[in-house]
Amino acid sequence: MAKHFVRFQYKNKIDWGMVSGEKIFPLQIGDLSTKNLLVGLQKKKIKTPTKIPSQKIIPQNNITILSPITTPCQVICQGANYKKHSLEAGLNPKSKTYNLFFTKSDLSITTAIGDVIRPKHVELLDYEIELGIVFGKEINEELDLHSYNPKEYIAALFIANDISARDIQLPQLQWYKGKSYRTFFPAGPILAVLEPNDFDQIDSLELNLTVNGQLRQSAKANQMVYPPKETIAELSGFSRIQVGDVLLTGTPSGCALKAPGKLKQIFASFLPEHKKWEVFIKGQKKRKEYLQPGDVIKANIRTPDGKINLGEQILQVKQGSIDWTT
Repeated sequence: MAKHFVRFQYKNKIDWGMVSGEKIFPLQIGDLSTKNLLVGLQKKKIKTPTKIPSQKIIPQNNITILSPITTPCQVICQGANYKKHSLEAGLNPKSKTYNLFFTKSDLSITTAIGDVIRPKHVELLDYEIELGIVFGKEINEELDLHSYNPKEYIAALFIANDISARDIQLPQLQWYKGKSYRTFFPAGPILAVLEPNDFDQIDSLELNLTVNGQLRQSAKANQMVYPPKETIAELSGFSRIQVGDVLLTGTPSGCALKAPGKLKQIFASFLPEHKKWEVFIKGQKKRKEYLQPGDVIKANIRTPDGKINLGEQILQVKQGSIDWTT
């Protein structure tokens, strides 16, 4: 059964702990990187009790939850990896015959319980719940899809939120910039380290995200177009993976972004490039789903039986004060 960990601060010290309900058992290993935690667990240098002693637990309301994903690390993402999201983003799932990859800066990593800062120059701020995968083994050669075992490479799972500035990402064709501002990658709170018999449950994981209590995204992981095994095999052909690097597996439908209808797209194709994007942004500004200061985002991923439970993200949107356009 998967073991659930959190990275936290308690009395000005950072540590890792095992999760038991609403309580934390501190491992007293200090502020290890995600990589060193995983290696320590694999080599059994970090001991985890089969039964958590009650006298050593810390209530969760006494600690500050930190991101279980530490830097530096490589953040690799999949785009349009759920069919319905492809449609709302203006892509035809039948003609999209490729796995779309992009990256985020690890500067964007932040805690799962805290704030998302909307930069002053950004108006179209979007949310994207995603299942995050942490690699537990280096990949230095191309893997054969049919013969390799993904259990050797997937060490842990976590909740990711791929926060996106759509008015930067799309008109400027700046996916890296539009998805990499500070606080644009809330991660955690739980790092679920998998046992061999847990992998069959990945498909049954349920992803749910609300904004101000309204359900916006809901899906199962088995709805991915390119599942983890296929994705990792393809990724090995063009990327070197280190222990502690992460893969975000794409978001379901329900984002604030919604592509214009076909007729509007045809009309826009006759416009100059800058005019086309002016029309696009004007149309998107009419959508009430984009995040505003004061909005509260909650996200959770878990199996129906709770054997894998990645916790809950609770995030509040705040307005930034720096204007990068001047």
